[in-house]
Amino acid sequence: MRIAIVINTSWNIFNFRMNLAKALMQAGHEVVAIAPQDAYSQRLVEAGMQFVPVQMENKGTNPVKDLLLIKQFYQIYKTVKPDVILQYTIKPNIYGTLAAKLAGIPVINNVSGLGTVFIVKNLVSKVALGLYKFAFQFPAKVFFQNRDDQELFLEHSLVKREITEVLPGSGVDTVRFIPAESFARNPDFRFLMIARVLYEKGIVEYVEAAKELKKKYPQIRVQLLGAFDEAGNIGVKRSVFEDWIKGGELEYLGTSDDVAAVIAKADCVVLPSYREGTPKTLLEAAAMGKPIVTTNVPGCKETVVDAQNGYLCEVRSGADLARKMEQVLQLSDAELQAMGHASRQLALDKFDEKHVINRYLQTINDITTLKH
Repeated sequence: MRIAIVINTSWNIFNFRMNLAKALMQAGHEVVAIAPQDAYSQRLVEAGMQFVPVQMENKGTNPVKDLLLIKQFYQIYKTVKPDVILQYTIKPNIYGTLAAKLAGIPVINNVSGLGTVFIVKNLVSKVALGLYKFAFQFPAKVFFQNRDDQELFLEHSLVKREITEVLPGSGVDTVRFIPAESFARNPDFRFLMIARVLYEKGIVEYVEAAKELKKKYPQIRVQLLGAFDEAGNIGVKRSVFEDWIKGGELEYLGTSDDVAAVIAKADCVVLPSYREGTPKTLLEAAAMGKPIVTTNVPGCKETVVDAQNGYLCEVRSGADLARKMEQVLQLSDAELQAMGHASRQLALDKFDEKHVINRYLQTINDITTLKH
């Protein structure tokens, strides 16, 4: 069978869907990656996939461009002729679904977080809800990454319950992401946040917490790994960000293709996000046996059993984030190690990507059997 994977960046396929693509190829399927061209597109080809570029703006909401995107998807789907299409991120989920309906090809959508659509209530979010409602009449299956997102879609009558199912995020490769052989706490205790530099990721609260903690514990390091993004009004302005770094509160690590190596050096991984699907970075941190501090919001709260493998903090509260980070800081070595063990166990029991891959293989099989 020919299976298309459609996402808003090639980087996303390479970093988050690679093992699913490999499992599909191992099962004898042909895999076609459809995404905008970027530095990772060639790596998808090297991994054995076909690559078809699509021109798509991640953030734009221009109706003319969006209608042209439906046309573009339709032409690609008619040319590639996949047996089934796996779609992720908002634009493929909406416009790709409409194109696939016109082309007569079944789709499986994955709602991997609701972005600003449900965080900010405005005209754009109203339009997005209307588009979801129209497009989501047509998928064969819609996977959600947490129960809150699923319930929200059902509450707004955006999708029929019987085609929905909750998966544990995109899962985590528990063979690749493993704890260090021996436990060692850094003398300069290191907190690490992995996220794009966006307000909705809780970056302001992280900086506030860093300022607070560094007054009492000047030796600690509060680090950030992630791409700089000034897109729209959701990215932090470079001048503001540079002031934070100059102030010494935040240590910026840039970006990395080897996130595991960066996580390995941290004592605790922090994500004060306002809402997520299920954050891959926290799953990777858990698999590597790291304590986690994150917000008590949909997507994030699933990754922490409070006081067992980390702490949940209030959303949009730098003060509460600082309190929870301080609690981790004050743990004894034995307690810190126990928290790390609990994280690893949670990753194995609940988030191992084998569960996710098996559900995809089974669903593809069910859909294509029905189709024939």
